[in-house]
Amino acid sequence: MDLRTFVLIDSMQPQYAALTGILLQGDTPVEGMAEVFMELAPASDVYEALDAALKTSDVRPGLLRVEREYGTLEIHGFYQEGVIVAGRQSLAKFGLTEADRWKPEVVSVKTVTGVDAWQAQLVNQASRGGLLLRGQTLCVIEVAPAGYVMLAANEAEKAAEITLVHYQPSGKFGRLYIAGTESAVRVARDAAVTAINSLPGLKAAGRGGA
Repeated sequence: MDLRTFVLIDSMQPQYAALTGILLQGDTPVEGMAEVFMELAPASDVYEALDAALKTSDVRPGLLRVEREYGTLEIHGFYQEGVIVAGRQSLAKFGLTEADRWKPEVVSVKTVTGVDAWQAQLVNQASRGGLLLRGQTLCVIEVAPAGYVMLAANEAEKAAEITLVHYQPSGKFGRLYIAGTESAVRVARDAAVTAINSLPGLKAAGRGGA
């Protein structure tokens, strides 16, 4: 199995939980819950992985998706330890641990200060979270693999009083959009980048030729 993404969210922040509830297709999480999100290949292995997780502890499924290359699942629950055990058991089904996941990387960090009203409106049209307002600072962070952007979003909200405008956890790159005062965005940006860079995993050479 190729474990593209394995993300643990220890405590879902209010904005992150609200936006995640919109983006997921199954059970809706609420703030304070812990969460595990994973992507794996072959894609159909996701069925057995979710089965193992649900039969291990009291967790709820928020996503089960099979795409051309990867299968994706999400589980969440109020008891962090139960979520951790369920996630690890789903990996153990295939003889894997968190150490077998791809190591994420920050691909780019872009910051725009004093956002123009017209640009703010265009960003808002594509978002499903909070609103970007004229004069605020906007920061866009891109990570790979895409699913790790979920950790970046939650850690950014933990670190500072920012608006979580949107996050996109699928595709080649995951994108996080945060807004607020320049100082708050800077703190949140640094927290998100640190969280991604400090996550252990396999380097590119260990990704099965990817």
